[in-house]
Amino acid sequence: MASVDAVAVRRMTDTLFIERAPRSPSSTRFWGLLVLAAVIAGTGVVGDSTATVIGAMIVAPLMTPILGGALALVLADRSQVVRCALLVLGGALAVIAVGILLGWIVSPPDAFSSNTQVSSRISPRLVDLLGALATGTVGAFALVRADISDTLPGVAIAISLVPPLSVTGLLVTVGRYHDASESALLFATNVAAILATGTVVFLVYGTRGAAQAAGLHVGRFRGRTLFAVGAVLLLIAVPLTTGTIAVAEDRALAADARPLAEKWASAGKWQLASVEARDGVVVVGVLGLPPQPVPARLRSALDRHGMRAADLEIHLVGGRTHWCPADTDTCTVREAGSG
Repeated sequence: MASVDAVAVRRMTDTLFIERAPRSPSSTRFWGLLVLAAVIAGTGVVGDSTATVIGAMIVAPLMTPILGGALALVLADRSQVVRCALLVLGGALAVIAVGILLGWIVSPPDAFSSNTQVSSRISPRLVDLLGALATGTVGAFALVRADISDTLPGVAIAISLVPPLSVTGLLVTVGRYHDASESALLFATNVAAILATGTVVFLVYGTRGAAQAAGLHVGRFRGRTLFAVGAVLLLIAVPLTTGTIAVAEDRALAADARPLAEKWASAGKWQLASVEARDGVVVVGVLGLPPQPVPARLRSALDRHGMRAADLEIHLVGGRTHWCPADTDTCTVREAGSG
């Protein structure tokens, strides 16, 4: 069976367990890099820059206390488990706070509705959990095997920790609370996956025996620890399954609505910019010169083709938005981004 030695365990604990003293090298490094990563991620999301967001992923140190929590669980070190949990929670709140501050400064009129960095992080699905499990396994494997530690930057890019939290903070400032909770769920998914895979990998590699040989404190490992970790994964999987179903339904709804929207826009010689569905709401974007198409006609077309239960939101050039609720024949005008 694969195993680690006492030297490797010492290296792992030195890497993953952040010192308690606020001014210690590991503590100042963690908080300093975390704040900088939060700023980088926030500006990258605001600027819709994938390269900048990737830079934040590489800098962010949040994976350290998460894997540290997995190692502490394996060693049954309760004090370290609590400390790692507090570091993850405190770090997450700090990143969200930075996102809120940036949101107050640069909140756009469309409430980030056209931002691809935001839209890619507000619909977590089961496939995200599967990807996180694989990535977390690689991260833990790279820690127990020093000869493949050069894969850690790739792991940092593959696992998304700070960007979803930045998105959460930004969306809170514009009142998109449901979407903010969805991006927070993506973060929680990644945390649960890293914790679970890290625990399994550390157990498989015989970390407990090596820690005892190194003279480290090792408590009694109970089966309920694995049960608790598995239960967390199952709890995370429930909303992800719901999200997966919702995404599939939205895609089908958008596909059905597109030909109707194209016909409606072309009748007024307008150009159809986009058709999508968000949580059962058909969102249509159109460009053109006055006179504009009559929004109620598209509402009627949707009703005739079996989409009466779907709300309709039409974005026109100039920032005006028409809202056409389900089961009605009237549409109201409101400013883009308003509730």
